[in-house]
Amino acid sequence: MLNIEDSLIVIIDIQEKLVNAVGKYSPVDKVCKIAQAGKILGIPTIITEQYPKGLGETVQPLKEALSEDYLYVEKKSFSTLLTPEFVEKLENTHRKQIVIMGIEAHICVYQTICDLIDRGYEVYFVKDGSASRNKYEFKTGVDLIRQVGAKVTCCEIVLFEWLKTSAHEDFKPVQALIK
Repeated sequence: MLNIEDSLIVIIDIQEKLVNAVGKYSPVDKVCKIAQAGKILGIPTIITEQYPKGLGETVQPLKEALSEDYLYVEKKSFSTLLTPEFVEKLENTHRKQIVIMGIEAHICVYQTICDLIDRGYEVYFVKDGSASRNKYEFKTGVDLIRQVGAKVTCCEIVLFEWLKTSAHEDFKPVQALIK
């Protein structure tokens, strides 16, 4: 089960052109809720952008949801763990539970999850915080993610696993994110 002290949020490539490409399957709303909860609860966040010159920057709603001290990594590799800057930032957090989401689920998110699991991380894939350009690729990606050992979860489950109880001091502001 997730806990605040061991969690790290990793958000993969929620960029302008990719969000437009997934259209009605856009995960931006759920990703923003996770980012806002991370800000409230003090959970570190790493954001990646795949070739921003061509795919655009992280979408504005997500930029606004992030805490000021989020970590940023530009990448060209599909797995973020092939980017030394990401690995350094990941290791410096000393967190072992990775809450991961993004676009494209069957490419960058999947390959990153495989490498995280290979390195011994406990990985939680936020299904409703992820997307692919078509449903078949998304479903196949989710199936593979489950097969490699990631826990498939959703936004609300993550938020309430972090809180554990309605007596948590940040219960009301986090609950307000889903009302």
